[in-house]
Amino acid sequence: MGQSRRRIGRDGTPRYTAYYDDITGRRRSAGTFATEKQADRAWQRAEAGVAEGRVTDLGRGRQRFARYVSEVWFPNHRIELTTRQNYSYYLERHLLPAFGGYKMIEIMPADIRDWITKASADGVKPATIKYCLSVLSAIFTTALNDQITTLHPCKGVKAPTVPAKTRQIVTPDQFDLIHHALPCREVQLLVETDIETGLRWGELIELRKRDIDWDSRVLTVSRVAIELEPRFHPDGGRFLVKQYPKDDEWRRITLSRHIFDQLAEHVANMPDELGEDALLFTAPEPTSARRRPEQLPDPDSLGLTEPNQAGRQYRHGTITAYNMAPCRCQHCRDAYAAYRANRRAAGIDRPRGTRRLDTDGHIPRAWFRTNIWTPALQAAGLRFKVRFHDLRHAHASWLLAGGADLQTVKERMGHARLSTTEKYLHTLPHADAAAVNALDAMRHRSS
Repeated sequence: MGQSRRRIGRDGTPRYTAYYDDITGRRRSAGTFATEKQADRAWQRAEAGVAEGRVTDLGRGRQRFARYVSEVWFPNHRIELTTRQNYSYYLERHLLPAFGGYKMIEIMPADIRDWITKASADGVKPATIKYCLSVLSAIFTTALNDQITTLHPCKGVKAPTVPAKTRQIVTPDQFDLIHHALPCREVQLLVETDIETGLRWGELIELRKRDIDWDSRVLTVSRVAIELEPRFHPDGGRFLVKQYPKDDEWRRITLSRHIFDQLAEHVANMPDELGEDALLFTAPEPTSARRRPEQLPDPDSLGLTEPNQAGRQYRHGTITAYNMAPCRCQHCRDAYAAYRANRRAAGIDRPRGTRRLDTDGHIPRAWFRTNIWTPALQAAGLRFKVRFHDLRHAHASWLLAGGADLQTVKERMGHARLSTTEKYLHTLPHADAAAVNALDAMRHRSS
C-alpha cells in the first residue's frame, strides 16, 4: 500500500513525498509535492501503473517539460513539415512559457484547466486554445506510451467551444465581379481554373503541363507545393514539393470544355524549351519598381481613424495615423511611403535594395493575396470577406446545387469522408427557397 510522508524542506516549508511498491516489491518514490493531496494522487497513479504492468522511469519523468519537448519529443515526432512549422509557433508562443518549468510528472489536469482559464481571460481565441490543447495531447500521448508519465493530463479536459460559422459561398455573379477586377489574363485563368476544379492553393500552383491529359481532358492531382520558413525546409529554401496531395491519394478531375480550351491556348503560348515539366502558373519576374505616390490628398479632407486601444483618433493620410492608430488604409500607407521616399532622397535613410520574391517559380501565397487578390476584392465591392480558399468551397457548392451527386463531388474534392462533402449542401443564398415557398404555401393555403 502506498503512502505519503511529510518532511520539512530546507526553507522550513512542509513537503510530502509519495511512496509505492514496484513490481519487485521494492519501495520507491513517486516524487515530492507541495501538498499531501498531490502526493496521494502520485502514489495512487504509480500503483495503478504497476497493476497494469507499466514501469515508469521516475528519473525521466522528473525532466522539465521544456527539455522533453525541445530535445526529445519535437525532434523525433513524425509529422508533416507544415504541421511542424505550426507546432513550433504555438509551442514557443503559448505552451513553453506556460509549462516549460514544470516537471513532466507534475503536470496535472488541473494545471491544464488553469492554463485554459487564464488564456481565455487574456484574450486568447478559443480556436487557438483548442489547437494548443491538441498539441499538448500529442506530447503527453507520446510521454505516456514511452512510460515517462503515468497520467495523460489532457484526458477529460475540455477546450472552449469554437462556434461553427455559417459558410458564405460566393455566387456566380459575385465571382464574375472578382474575375473582371483581376489585373491580367494569366491571373484570370489561374482563378478560373481554381473555381472550375476546386483545387487547394498548393495543388494549383504546382500544376504542370504533364498533369493534363490533352486527349481525355483529365487533370491528375498528384503533388502539392508547400511554403515553409527556411529553418523548417530540408535545404533551407522556401518551397517544397510533396509527391502526394492531402490525404495521400491522387485524384483525377475531368475539365470542362470551357476551361480546357483556355488552358490549351495558354500552354500553346508557353516557350517550347520549358518542356512538359513547366509550371502552368508562375510568379512574376523580380522588379525594382516601387510605388511612390506623386500627390497626397489633404488630410483634413479624409476624416479620422477608428479609435485605438487608448481611445484616440488621428487624421487619415498622416504618419501619426500610420504609427499610432495604427491605420493601414491606402491614404496612410501612401503618407508613410512618401515620408520614407523623402528621407531616402535626402540621404537620411539608406536606399533599400531591390525587393525580390523568395521563390523558385511557384507563386507565394502572401504575395498573391496582397498584390492581386485583395485589390481585386476591393475593386469588386463585395460586402463580405472572400478568401482565395473560398473558391474551393464555391466549387463544391455549385456542383451540388447543379445536381451533381455527393460521391462524385467527394472524389473530385479529395475529401476523406462523405460527411465533409455534405456540409456544402444548401449553402448558396437561394438553396432553401423551395422550403420557404412550401412554408408560405401552407400558411396561406386558405387565402
